Amino acid sequence: MARPLSDLLTHRGTSDRGTVHQEPVPLPGPHPLHDHRRQRPKRGISPRELRDLQLRVRAEQQTPEWQARYAVRSGAEGTINELAHGHGMRRCRYRGQHKAHVQHVLTAIAANIERLSRRPPTGETPPSRPPTAFQNYPNQHAIPRPRSWRSARD
Repeated sequence: MARPLSDLLTHRGTSDRGTVHQEPVPLPGPHPLHDHRRQRPKRGISPRELRDLQLRVRAEQQTPEWQARYAVRSGAEGTINELAHGHGMRRCRYRGQHKAHVQHVLTAIAANIERLSRRPPTGETPPSRPPTAFQNYPNQHAIPRPRSWRSARD
């Protein structure tokens, strides 16, 4: 005998309920990756370690060996900066390592030709650069200054 659907949905006998647990089932403990109460690993350098590292590096920077190495690097940094910003060497126009290498070599040659074209002809002294506003200020206000700004640090 078929009953209407509404009766099937509303009637619940003992057989429909299944077994009933009197006590709650214990849930498993939190997974170690998701346990927020555990000690998290520290990232980065602690302030004391950072200060010690900075002091050691600053002391190393005062040695003549470090300054000689840095002098070589500082000369190359200007060239790299000029190529990256002035000649677009951050982006390559061609795909493939060999084509990119050819592009970089040709760009470096062009940069060298550009530098050579700015040099005065042989035998002439290069024209002096005009002073900057920062250099003009002491002269306009009668403030004595050394001939070379670098000698002020010595």
